[in-house]
Amino acid sequence: AKALAQCDAVVHLAGEGIMGRWTDEKKQRVRDSRVQSTYALAQTLAGIPDGPRTLIVASAIGYYGVTPGTSAQSDPRTEDDPPGNTETDFLADVCVQWEQAADPARQAGIRVVHIRIGIVLSPEGGALAAMLPPFKLGLGGVVGSGNQWMSWIALTDLVRIIEHAIDTPEISGPVNAVAPDPVTNKQFTKALGRVLKRPTILPVPGFAPKLLYGSECAQALVLGSIRVVPKRLLDAGFTFQFTDLDAALRHEMHRA
Repeated sequence: AKALAQCDAVVHLAGEGIMGRWTDEKKQRVRDSRVQSTYALAQTLAGIPDGPRTLIVASAIGYYGVTPGTSAQSDPRTEDDPPGNTETDFLADVCVQWEQAADPARQAGIRVVHIRIGIVLSPEGGALAAMLPPFKLGLGGVVGSGNQWMSWIALTDLVRIIEHAIDTPEISGPVNAVAPDPVTNKQFTKALGRVLKRPTILPVPGFAPKLLYGSECAQALVLGSIRVVPKRLLDAGFTFQFTDLDAALRHEMHRA
């Protein structure tokens, strides 16, 4: 609390990585690392007189629920949409609890912003880092049906969105941190192949990610679909540096 009292704003991004087989123990770590840490931080901030008045908390587009990639919904989700089914969708349930965990700060009059983050483009980690090895070998290809939506965001723009949320007192509540134009897995595959100058002709059957990550994780993170747009950011006049996927990939991977 003593250290936090010196801050104007606090940004909380911590959480157990979600890739990997979703055993009961893994799912508990994913949930607790987000929900318990956010609640502890919110409670602490609420008890600091004249402390930080802004709390930015990571969330995820998994809030809206995952649909099967073979029958992906065409209507994009915005901040006005309700969460997915929290009884059957693990990610939706985690995100709802994650955001509710900030209530102590909200009730204390602290401005709370939930950054619902999409697929972050960075070669240093996350989905893109996992894709790069096979794609660089020319073994990358469409996964499953290829129709599943991928709501992506350049790491550069994600940082800018967080800065914008800190500096804009009118913003509170959920903010979708995704580029304006989500793409299908087919489109993403072709774009990554173009940037790497590698072929993408080898399809990846749907059972392959299930063998690698387990059925539940693969269905949610690889084969499932979430189409999300950044309505609140666009309405507020936020300017994205990268709205074109090819340009974003080239920038984040330092390729001309």
